[in-house]
Amino acid sequence: MIRMGPLKNRAWDLQFLTGLRFEKWTFQATVGMTWTTERLVETVKNRLQGRELVIVSNREPYVHRFHQGRVECIRPVGGLTAALDPIMKACGGVWIAHGSGDADRFIGVRPGLVRVPPDAPAYSLRRVWVSREQEDGFYYGFSNSGLWPLCHELNQPFSFKEKDWEAYQEVNRHFARAILEELAGKEALIFIQDYHFALLPQMLKQARPDLKVAHFWHIPWPTPEAFRHCPFGESLLRGLLGSDLIGFQAQVHCERFLKTVDQTIANTSDCQTDWERFTAVHRNHETRIEAFPLSIDPSKGKALLGIGWRDRCEELRKEHGIGNRRIVVGVDRLDYTKGIPERLRAIEAWLEAHPEEAKGVRFVLIGAPNRMPIPSYHALNREVAAMVEKINGKFGTDEGKPMVFIHRHLDQREIHLWYRMADVCMITSLHDGMNLVAKEFVSCRDDEDGVLILSQFTGAVRELTEALIINPHDVSQTAETLQQALVMEPEQRTRRIRFLRQKVQDNNIFRWAGMLLSSALKLFLLCSSGKMLPIISCFPLWSVAA
Repeated sequence: MIRMGPLKNRAWDLQFLTGLRFEKWTFQATVGMTWTTERLVETVKNRLQGRELVIVSNREPYVHRFHQGRVECIRPVGGLTAALDPIMKACGGVWIAHGSGDADRFIGVRPGLVRVPPDAPAYSLRRVWVSREQEDGFYYGFSNSGLWPLCHELNQPFSFKEKDWEAYQEVNRHFARAILEELAGKEALIFIQDYHFALLPQMLKQARPDLKVAHFWHIPWPTPEAFRHCPFGESLLRGLLGSDLIGFQAQVHCERFLKTVDQTIANTSDCQTDWERFTAVHRNHETRIEAFPLSIDPSKGKALLGIGWRDRCEELRKEHGIGNRRIVVGVDRLDYTKGIPERLRAIEAWLEAHPEEAKGVRFVLIGAPNRMPIPSYHALNREVAAMVEKINGKFGTDEGKPMVFIHRHLDQREIHLWYRMADVCMITSLHDGMNLVAKEFVSCRDDEDGVLILSQFTGAVRELTEALIINPHDVSQTAETLQQALVMEPEQRTRRIRFLRQKVQDNNIFRWAGMLLSSALKLFLLCSSGKMLPIISCFPLWSVAA
């Protein structure tokens, strides 16, 4: 292990970088410049210099399924796909993902390959087929019964089974083969998403040392002490260190990761860490670790509302018996990390404290079922449904019930209608890498109204400081903050939402992608200039051969 000095600003030496020229491209500082679609396209084209851009994720951005005798294309609800789709629309390339739709195999220019979006094709979607047995072990098993609870550190039981680990390796190898087949010798930057593919960087480097690999870990990274519980932790770290760049949501996760490397494999002869430059050199291959807070496309909200959105809002109010009452909304996957029982307890406390005001408020909980084959998720769904029923039974009147529980998947258009109708949006996560719902809500409010209540345990709280910040474990504080939001003066609401909207506008998805991809490609250019050690392939652990 090498420690070259105290933790401090690890930005690149701009004076050094601006003196480097690579053919027609010159790196320039970009502080203070707004990132747009056009700027991202220009940046990526200049940096890629004809190389392919490939995104890899478990979830696909478009799903084809049979519905009432015909094939329909739907957009899955999820922060990851919603964030990355605008990048691919802007830049083109190939997105490789698990084909989960029952009609996916029947759509495309060839089996497994389809151009998307359907209405205006801009990039290719390559689907990878995973068997039900592999999905059970890889996704529901190792990824979400093991890594997910381990990384979120919420005292949820985690399970690491040998058969799930075998499935996790199999699926990572399966994706590696698909990527290599799709590239067929072309130069490329591979942009891998999340904890499902920790082994993939090393597998790709073993087969193609020339590929540039960036891996973004969307969820929190645990403490080294927590990570030690994973019996396959050393293999996971070595897999990730095949990346040229690993991105996290926050600097604290970068520091935890490097400490984990220090305490797990940095005492071996083939791995050293450098805290001054925030790098790890594993088997002569250098990996940079940097923070890139994820964001959204702030223009998407208005586009999703579309023309005539007010009429559709009125229809939703009538459908759910809300009338002209004020709305407090929460939008979540039903996951134990989202603090939904804690939120419901705070709502119950507010209803008890403000019975007269309660008549004019409706609480809308949009809870998408999630990972139901996992027992803890099935139990959470039952718990939330029971709590909603209890609140409605206790506080319901002839004029209606205070809780509206929408227990199904909604498309992004309907979710944005609820954002636009809401007076308050409540986010009560117990541990969240980022939470894009917070950013979607404020970006949707071009009326400069609405109040955001935001958990202190989200990544978004570092940017959205004008939200009303809560500790969701503190029921009384959350109930009092809810009251503060509901009685807040219009001028204060406007001031706060303007600040929040500007933050999302400045730190948008195009800035995230531009900074991350530029950083990944910068490593390639610096290496080719002779300023860094060349990448040497030395990965004996796995083979991607069939």
